[in-house]
Amino acid sequence: MNGKEILKSMIENTGVSGFEAPVAGLIQELFKPYTEDIRSDALGNIIAKVNGTGDGKRPKIMLAGHMDEIGLMVTKIDDKGFLHVTQIGGFDQRTLPAQEVWVHGKKTLMGFVAAKPPHLLSPEERKKTVPLSDLRIDIGYSAEKAKELVQVGDLVTLKRTMQDLQNDWLAGKAMDDRAGVMVMLECLEELKKLKHQADVYAVATVQEEVGMRGAITSTFGIMPDVGIAIDVCHGRMPAVPDYNTSPMGGGPSIAMGPNVHPKVLALIKKVAKDNRIPISLSASPGATGTDAWMMQITQSGVATAVVSIPLRYMHTAVETLSYSDIQQSGKLLAYLIAALDCAFVEELSCY
Repeated sequence: MNGKEILKSMIENTGVSGFEAPVAGLIQELFKPYTEDIRSDALGNIIAKVNGTGDGKRPKIMLAGHMDEIGLMVTKIDDKGFLHVTQIGGFDQRTLPAQEVWVHGKKTLMGFVAAKPPHLLSPEERKKTVPLSDLRIDIGYSAEKAKELVQVGDLVTLKRTMQDLQNDWLAGKAMDDRAGVMVMLECLEELKKLKHQADVYAVATVQEEVGMRGAITSTFGIMPDVGIAIDVCHGRMPAVPDYNTSPMGGGPSIAMGPNVHPKVLALIKKVAKDNRIPISLSASPGATGTDAWMMQITQSGVATAVVSIPLRYMHTAVETLSYSDIQQSGKLLAYLIAALDCAFVEELSCY
């Protein structure tokens, strides 16, 4: 498969936060061409290690892209057979009515989020977004049959295939952050061409959308010298100021702020310039909302950075990005790894 086909296979799989097993199995297979040293931990993170060259002490760099996606969970089956739901992670609730979904009960059922026709809306209802507590999923069954096949706690995911748009752009659900996992795969492919001293830990993390929990446990187990979170940021889109977004198709967006070690940032900028890799810079004055926030404060601390793929329409069914940004992000990380040595690691604690 080429890169786009691999990404398609990941985003069309399922792996809601805390229930990542289906997509985790696929990702474990996707790491196999690059290393035999692949394991999972008790929380479900998939950790692939690629050894550096040379004897003695080698730097350790951890790449983290979260594989979990936002989803819904059934809370009730009412006397008309409609499913009541809550969310795992944060959906843009405005976009849910009329979406097709998969209900993962005793068997996987197709359904849709019910939407009241505009003819029946009151003037007040037309002005408001329907709250999640008022949304219902219709699977076409009576209450009796629905309760045979679905129970409280069953998961619901969006029924969505990846769309190949013009200009090398792609759209679909769960780009946040399986695109980040795809960046790691592109990085490992590029790294085959390079010599690197550092041991590389490519980690597909779990439960980022509900508190970055996988980043905590996997970082604790690895204790890298450098940790890079690979995630998405807001791409340029209508009605959003440019200062809140990053350009699409212009390479990865690199965060600047207290969640980013200044010397790692400086090295990223140098590597990008030396290898003619386009990047943009974004201000992140507080928590970046990525795995780097937890990686940074694990044990005695990790020097972290954040590499993000500009993405439109985050936390909807049509998250949109440029595949070239994934490729450029992978290339940037590969050359960054090749530039890491023990001397650089020793300098990290000297501000």
